Amino acid sequence: MDADLEIDARGLRCPLPVLRAQRALNGLAPGQTLRLLADDPMAAIDLPHFCAESGHRLVAASDGAFLIRRSRS
Repeated sequence: MDADLEIDARGLRCPLPVLRAQRALNGLAPGQTLRLLADDPMAAIDLPHFCAESGHRLVAASDGAFLIRRSRS
């Protein structure tokens, strides 16, 4: 699946990958997708939690790549 926007947050540590995702998602239209690349081990915990709390959908997570669909609201 192609993403509407890709952000490379590799080399950044918690909480920066989540903050970058939040900023990017705020700039996307509802239903658009963000691919975030992150190598911080905490990203695998923090990003799903962020999505659950903010209403965004974590579509896929694999090998440091996270595909997130912006919520409708």
